[in-house]
Amino acid sequence: MIAVIDYGIGNLRSAVKALEAAGASAELVSDPSALESADGVVLPGVGSFGRCAAALEKAPWGQAIREVVAAKTPFLGICVGFQLLFDSSEESPGARGLGILPGEVALLGAGVKHPQIQWNRVNRSTESRLFPERSEEVWMYFVHSFALASSPSVVATCDYGGPVIAAVEEENVFGVQFHPEKSGDDGLALLRRFGAICGEAS
Repeated sequence: MIAVIDYGIGNLRSAVKALEAAGASAELVSDPSALESADGVVLPGVGSFGRCAAALEKAPWGQAIREVVAAKTPFLGICVGFQLLFDSSEESPGARGLGILPGEVALLGAGVKHPQIQWNRVNRSTESRLFPERSEEVWMYFVHSFALASSPSVVATCDYGGPVIAAVEEENVFGVQFHPEKSGDDGLALLRRFGAICGEAS
């Protein structure tokens, strides 16, 4: 079972439906203790970094998330849920992310429209468990004005006035800036691979 964290932010049901369409067993969970029995965990997120961080803290989810990550349970952050894996964001000074991976989120570069709202080609930059061979074209749907500034865990980028970090992987932790649940067949293929990773780890 893949647990989708219900912390009152965004259309969480769409993430569950997409995982189910990809062949996974998924359910919304509103109790942090439910993560202990999950084979995988997904943290979606839309809106501002600060609002999402405050909603996580209110439950509180932080400790439960850190525990399942430490237990090597596969964990996927999506959009702002991906950004929350890191320390902080220029969007919300003073708000703290989960700090599971080191890094800061920054405003997209000058000379491009904010936000990026479009389909964009995702280019795999190194070996990845979430993406197919580099020769295959992968298009995903992005909606964001902020992006991870830098990370040693980058596995894919897109081009939006220059390289923008699209995905990271670090052991059992995965994060994507785009919305796989809104990205058609390519998004479902990625969620299918995440489901397979969860199955291998269980």
